[in-house]
Amino acid sequence: MIDSRVRSGLLWAFVAVFLWSFTVPLTKVAVEGFSAVFTATGRAVIAGIVAAIVLAVRRVPPPPRHLWRPLAYVMLGTVFGWPIFMAIALNSTTAAHASVIAAFLPLATAIFAVAIAHERVTRTFWVAATVGTIAVIAFSLSRGGVGPGSLLADGLLILGVIAASLGYVFGVDATRSLPGWQVVSWVVVAALPITIPVSAYLWLFADGVRSPDGSQWSALVVLGLSSMYLGFFAWYRGLSQAGTAYGGQVQQLQVLLSLLWSALLLGEAVTWVTILAAVVVVGAVTWAQLSRGKNPIVAPEE
Repeated sequence: MIDSRVRSGLLWAFVAVFLWSFTVPLTKVAVEGFSAVFTATGRAVIAGIVAAIVLAVRRVPPPPRHLWRPLAYVMLGTVFGWPIFMAIALNSTTAAHASVIAAFLPLATAIFAVAIAHERVTRTFWVAATVGTIAVIAFSLSRGGVGPGSLLADGLLILGVIAASLGYVFGVDATRSLPGWQVVSWVVVAALPITIPVSAYLWLFADGVRSPDGSQWSALVVLGLSSMYLGFFAWYRGLSQAGTAYGGQVQQLQVLLSLLWSALLLGEAVTWVTILAAVVVVGAVTWAQLSRGKNPIVAPEE
């Protein structure tokens, strides 16, 4: 039986996945008007400026010294690693192809949560997580996930998956001392001395901005506010309550949600394959949650 705290954590994790389900298609839109690196650093600048305002209004003191090391790892993984690697890869591959590689992110997060954070999971969990991953990959392949791509793009996406999963693990570790919203806020603020000069240089001297239209600017702003900032509010709170390994499996739903938005907003068809994949993935995520043993997780209240 799943207790109320874990259920709350899973709900928060789903909220984050809901927000992030727009990330890959929005990045694909943004890189048509901005360079790949500017897309990554620009969205981080937007998040950092908003976070600085929030921290100032709330009068939040800086984190203690011992937290800056894990926060630096979070910054490397989630502010620079995954966004930059993904954006560069999307210059030479499709969003569908990228989703095949990204499907490994929940499983990679679980592996690092066990190896680094020493979380305890059951054997049944690994079976359920693997089944869910295979279902997401098969679904992505059915949508043309083996389309245009390159070995370099795949390598970058794999590095991005590793970077993001490590960022998740170290971010949740930091939530033992700080609320999740403060963790992500300090991470994007700490990155500003890098992201602002790099973004300015790319804009002024390196063709980082290529006459973007309104939709491409909108995509960048939403990426900054939602994917880079608000999504992590919910994500770190969810993982701190549900466990990084178990809660991270909710991210398997992200590809399916992305297709749902395509169907609702762009009129793309929802086939029986989509419905079957959704049933299998939801079943695998549920199976993984029901397989949990006693694994108490303590984090500060938000």
